[in-house]
Amino acid sequence: MNFGRGPPVVLNVGGTRYSFSREVLKDFPLRRVSRLHGCLSEKDVLEVCDDYDRERNEYFFDRHSEAFGFIMLYVRYGHLRFVPHMCELSFYNEMIYWGLEGSHLDYCCQRRLDDRMSETYTYYAAEEPPGESGGGPEGKGRRPPGTEGGKWLERMRRTFEEPTSSVAAQVLATVSILFVIVSMVVLCASTLPEWRAPGNRSMEEQSRIIEAICIGWFTAECIVRFIVSKNKCEFVRRPLNIIDLLAITPYYISVLMTVFTGENSQLQRAGVTLRVLRMMRIFWVIKLARHFIGLQTLGLTLKRCYREMVMLLVFICVAMAIFSALSQLLENGLDLGTKNKDYASIPAACWWVIISMTTVGYGDMCPITVPGRILGGICVVSGIVLLALPITFIYHSFVQCYHELKFRSARYSRSLSAEFLN
Repeated sequence: MNFGRGPPVVLNVGGTRYSFSREVLKDFPLRRVSRLHGCLSEKDVLEVCDDYDRERNEYFFDRHSEAFGFIMLYVRYGHLRFVPHMCELSFYNEMIYWGLEGSHLDYCCQRRLDDRMSETYTYYAAEEPPGESGGGPEGKGRRPPGTEGGKWLERMRRTFEEPTSSVAAQVLATVSILFVIVSMVVLCASTLPEWRAPGNRSMEEQSRIIEAICIGWFTAECIVRFIVSKNKCEFVRRPLNIIDLLAITPYYISVLMTVFTGENSQLQRAGVTLRVLRMMRIFWVIKLARHFIGLQTLGLTLKRCYREMVMLLVFICVAMAIFSALSQLLENGLDLGTKNKDYASIPAACWWVIISMTTVGYGDMCPITVPGRILGGICVVSGIVLLALPITFIYHSFVQCYHELKFRSARYSRSLSAEFLN
């Protein structure tokens, strides 16, 4: 199988050879094969494949040859299906090895994979990229896992990061959830008119004390998790840690503003900065994602399906531009004797297009002409179709993310059960 000109590069997968030019390696659709292009030494090559013959420029992979043949059909024709009479999970393991995901499968095979993973409760993790392990360049300076200090740090890290890893982790997670609930209740109650009445000064002081205690707990938790983390830079870049920082920082900023401007100063009363900072405490609700698989699944799905989400946004924007211009023309631009003032401009008509395409229909504005009503019906139907198009891809990614997180939770639950029995 030849893919181009130039010095041939030979892949030997389970005894089957594939030959193509080295230029093809750079943009090869399979991530593991494309990594060969960046290998500068034989040591780098052996990290990607199982063996290498320099004389024949041949790379050996001890993998399933028939499965790789079907994967190469995907590379050539763009369709990926399961190998007949082969376990779906085994083929999915081959896909993960070569750098593909479940979303690359055709729709019928994606459903088979989802059903099989639901039945067997199985998850195959992708191989960790080089440098994430403790022996890599980024792992220099870390304590070996065999030392006493390394074991203690690893246990502390799992206690704070994995709520189901031990009894202490579950207790810590429960306490953290209680603090989040209490802080949310106090935040909601502080917006009641009765709560802010001049005669309820004591209740306001109590709410501030409770708020300070909750912030103290969240701050201590965040500092400890930062100290015991393996990679400090990676810790700072994680979305949940950024949310923790966004939830904690406004409190300290508001305290500093109160100290410098005074408790009852005109600046504090007139400005909206403190009110905005206090409302940012609503980010504490997202902290619950650490302890609930459902919220984690939602976040992971949005992260993996950002292309589909952008595609959905583009669909809506294009349709909004078309229908808003047509509705403004039919309702206000033509000399029909009766003009609809709600559609005086295209930006004003965009609001009607959005609520119509999403089938919300507030009724605050609606077409009054016959052509405008016909256009409104077309807008609603097209909105349903456009919103439904990317849902299939997002659904399969959601199922896959749920299985991954569920498997990890079950794995830590098994270790928790063993610890409890011991």
